[in-house]
Amino acid sequence: MHPEIRTQRVVTFGEIMGRVNAQGNLTFRQSLPGSVDITFAGAEANVAASLSMLGREAAFVTALPKHTIADACVDTLRGIGVDTRHILRVSEGRLGLYFVETGANQRSSKVVYDRDYASIGVVPGSRYDWDAIFDGATWFHTSGITPAVSRIAADSTLLALKKAKEAGLTVSCDLNFRNKLWKWDPPRQARELAKAVMTEMLPYVDILIGNEEDASDVLGIEAGKTNVEAGKLDIERYPDVARQIASHYPQIKKIAFTLRESISATHNNWGAMLYDTTTDTAFFSPMQDNRYTPYQIHNIVDRIGGGDSFSGGLVYALTDDELGKNDGTVIDFATAASCLCHSIQGDFNYVTKEDIISLMKGNASGRVKR
Repeated sequence: MHPEIRTQRVVTFGEIMGRVNAQGNLTFRQSLPGSVDITFAGAEANVAASLSMLGREAAFVTALPKHTIADACVDTLRGIGVDTRHILRVSEGRLGLYFVETGANQRSSKVVYDRDYASIGVVPGSRYDWDAIFDGATWFHTSGITPAVSRIAADSTLLALKKAKEAGLTVSCDLNFRNKLWKWDPPRQARELAKAVMTEMLPYVDILIGNEEDASDVLGIEAGKTNVEAGKLDIERYPDVARQIASHYPQIKKIAFTLRESISATHNNWGAMLYDTTTDTAFFSPMQDNRYTPYQIHNIVDRIGGGDSFSGGLVYALTDDELGKNDGTVIDFATAASCLCHSIQGDFNYVTKEDIISLMKGNASGRVKR
């Protein structure tokens, strides 16, 4: 565990699942029956994992069934220092799963969800002891994935947001639109349902995180001539997108967008923007010679969890006495953290603060450190 003094306590709330991976770059039709790799992952759990491994005090809240696989899940979190005391162990529901085929070159990665009736989706928010959960906490983080799971999970998320604000916490939320999940209120379409639910939650948010697709899918705001699948982003339009969001939700203090240009499954350009609503100032990262110059990630190991590692890096930097002094440094740290996550198998970002700062300073050669 990082030796720094822990002065901030961050609470995250959401679903954690078993992640079932076909080995290497195999498809499931190739690999089954046969061996698969199983880890644990979920957007908010990934953020808590990043924060804990960077040295921040982080607690993860969810509901899990009472069986040995869920025990292993909790043990995994506890093993990297995440506070799991407030995870509900219940008789209702199940541990959700998602299955991943890792793509390569022009073949996309694929995700299959099997998470209906997960415990977090059937246990009401009133079952959580929010007063105890937020006691001593300074920050709360959740995402748009959790309310997409079920109506009950959406109600739980909204209750958590209200309780966090009552307790005086700073609240961050990653929009994280997942088209495959917003199915619990037919005949409403996924985007319609997501917009209705998230617009009810956003008034409680101080720090908003998203990307070009989230802004369009959830909020109906377009980023100019953006075509993420063609690997082209109209970077100059993003501050205007942030301004439009802030005009609807004036309590939001900062808006962060990840900027991914997908060249292929294994080659992405990666960067980000942080917009301060008070000063109407946008910071882009990474910068070279005063120009936005994204990281070119040519050999992606695993891109799933990349956005969560960005959120974790952003929350860490904003709650750090030194990094948090300057928004440019904050976004540099979050972007570098997420860039490194693309080299890590699995959702959790097993990198150190020193690794991230080294990349921020331009050490991107990948030379062996002896």
